[in-house]
Amino acid sequence: MASTQPSNADNLRHRSILAQTPDEMSNPAGSRDGAKLEDVEHWREHAQRAKVKILQQVQDLLSDILDKELTEPVHASVNRKTAKVGTSRSHKMDDGKVFMDRASLLDELFMISHIRTIYHMFVAVLLIFCVSTLAVDYIDQGRLVLEFDLLFYAFGKMGTVAWVWALMFVYSLLVPYYVLLFWAALYHRCASKLGLSLGTALVLAALQISVLGLFPVHMVVRHQLPPASRFIVVLEQIRFLMKSYSFMRETAPVIMKKALKPGEKIHFPTFSSYLYFLFCPTLIYRESYPRNTHIRWKYVAVTVTMILGSLFYGYFILVRLCVPVFTSESEQPFGKRAMVLAVFHSILPGIMLLLLCFFAFLHCWLNLFGELLRFADRMFYKDWWNSTSFANYYRTWNVVVHDWLYYYGYRDFLWLSKRKFRTAAMLSVFIVSAVVHEYALAMGFGFFYPVMFCLFAIFGVVFNFTMNDKRQNPVFNIIMWACLFLGQGVQVCLYCQEWYAQIRCPRTGNSFWELVTPRSWSCGYQG
Repeated sequence: MASTQPSNADNLRHRSILAQTPDEMSNPAGSRDGAKLEDVEHWREHAQRAKVKILQQVQDLLSDILDKELTEPVHASVNRKTAKVGTSRSHKMDDGKVFMDRASLLDELFMISHIRTIYHMFVAVLLIFCVSTLAVDYIDQGRLVLEFDLLFYAFGKMGTVAWVWALMFVYSLLVPYYVLLFWAALYHRCASKLGLSLGTALVLAALQISVLGLFPVHMVVRHQLPPASRFIVVLEQIRFLMKSYSFMRETAPVIMKKALKPGEKIHFPTFSSYLYFLFCPTLIYRESYPRNTHIRWKYVAVTVTMILGSLFYGYFILVRLCVPVFTSESEQPFGKRAMVLAVFHSILPGIMLLLLCFFAFLHCWLNLFGELLRFADRMFYKDWWNSTSFANYYRTWNVVVHDWLYYYGYRDFLWLSKRKFRTAAMLSVFIVSAVVHEYALAMGFGFFYPVMFCLFAIFGVVFNFTMNDKRQNPVFNIIMWACLFLGQGVQVCLYCQEWYAQIRCPRTGNSFWELVTPRSWSCGYQG
């Protein structure tokens, strides 16, 4: 006879049914599935946040360790009496920057939904700009058409820009490479190494000054290129100069140190490695870099879209927030009241343009070329927005340019002075950077108004020494942002005023004082 006693499985099932609520009893499978999905989603978000936080901490820690261990000279426990050890130590110092496989910080932060929401807010503001422009044009002119006349004007004469760039590129690709190759082939065979080196350096310097120095300036002035086209030529001129210098600076010392055996040929970097270097997003030359295994074409498409969006974003900022203000103010005489009001009117568009330039160039543009070239080291910037000191801000805002200035400016100055003049080395880097920034703006806008130079070389130096790395209180982050807001407002205000003053009161001569005196100081409404 079969037993009538319930089994253990039946008892457990009955208990679970009695423990359920009425809602769960009505839909038990859906309730369990919903709870599981909610738990999975919660733990997925938690793991993602933990991943990004850990990656950021590890990246910062590794960066600090590598900066200290690989870029600073070794002082302790080195036998200075042994020439071999000394040579090894100096060679390690010359190795400089270490490249590794790492993603850009914003790419990691955008994986967090809360940070991604901030990006969505900026996209929403762009849409509001588009709608407001359409609404104003419809009210004023009775049409719903977005006209980008200012954008087309700024990027005019692109044919001239293209062939000027092509000539600079071909020169930068061929001349520095083959001149250095010629020097390297003769260096260990020539009796007068110093004479050969000085002669080659003089010839190359003359070529650099002529083709990459004077030629772009001549073409910009002769063809009267519009602002954006001017900036393309000038910035590419500066980039080619920095790239070619890095190639020569990294290659020549290695050739000079290497002692050739009889019949041995000199090892010279391959042409393909130099060609790759001219396009990859770094200013420090290496024969090889860490590379990704494949190109993410979806990432490329999204990045190109963000670059175009940033371009239109900048256009709307100028058209909606700057042009209406300064076209009306250009009719007023220059005065303190007008100046103060204009500066505070310029703070919002100024800081928006700063963030836009950072995002469009340092994140999107450099990551685009990094992805197309499978360049794995994407640390083009660090978390500069968290800086509590201007010293840290200058190091983290643009890592690409900072590396070049640090290794070929600051550190080489210390090497030449036998590490005696650290302050002078730092000041020299600031002055060079300020001069180059001011040169780019003067050539881009077509007038000399040293606002950037004064802010960089005077206030930047003062803030660098006063707000140094010892300032760790979050209050100093507020101070830094307040200074950035005010500085951007001053720059946008003064450059916009001078732009319209140059239009309303054009120069009547080409004397030195007329060229260097701002027109906005004396140009008022002329009736």
